[in-house]
Amino acid sequence: MSEPDTLPAGTPLPPPAPIRVQPPSDEQFPGEVEMPLVDHLEELRRRILRSLLAVVVAAAGCLVLVRPLVRLLEVPARGIHFLQLAPGEFLFVSLKVAGYAGLTLALPYVLYEALAFVLPGLTRREKRLVAPAVGGSAVLFLAGLAFAWWALVPAALNFLVSYGADVVEPLWSIERYLDFVLLLMVATALAFQLPVLQMLLAALGLVRAQTMLSAWRFVVVASALAGAVLTPSTDPITMLLLSGAITALYLVGVGLARLVQRAEAG
Repeated sequence: MSEPDTLPAGTPLPPPAPIRVQPPSDEQFPGEVEMPLVDHLEELRRRILRSLLAVVVAAAGCLVLVRPLVRLLEVPARGIHFLQLAPGEFLFVSLKVAGYAGLTLALPYVLYEALAFVLPGLTRREKRLVAPAVGGSAVLFLAGLAFAWWALVPAALNFLVSYGADVVEPLWSIERYLDFVLLLMVATALAFQLPVLQMLLAALGLVRAQTMLSAWRFVVVASALAGAVLTPSTDPITMLLLSGAITALYLVGVGLARLVQRAEAG
């Protein structure tokens, strides 16, 4: 049996081979631009200021048309008389309605500024997710507003008006009513973002569609809790409608996640 080769005593060991780290290629980060941290922070500050300016300009434009907007929001409350219970209440209501409407109108520009800041640091694979995610998010946001306007708000108001109608006469504060309507619409629009979140989690490989589907029991319970928390009136009709919509959206998100997984596998 031959003995293993050994170095003579006192012979220095050869230096280890250098480890070569290959920098990210332009193919992986096609839009990457090297900038100092201070320049990044300055760019972020400029984009935030431009986004805030867009919201302020849109809100100012909506303030000019705030009376038609308030009348439009009063449509679901048919036959209800609204009161101004404190001096200046309608002024603050007008500012609040204009702020919500301005934020909604300026949202596409705000998303553009956010994407312009983030996109150069994304890989080519991650950039392919941006367009469907942003487009789907915008569509679902509008769908959430429409669902709240056509289904949740009338159902809640019908329940609240009919309950106790033989005991009390409904005279509502305009501020309380618009707080209820605006909060319900915004909360529903945000809840409608669930499928986009699921699609992104599946595309990034963090959660698989099978895992999402196996957790459907927990989703039903969570959607019921979300319906109770997000519904400002706490009436059962609105909570059931919202929790049912969240559950249906979750199942839609599972389908989107499965499609993304198949596309990645193919």
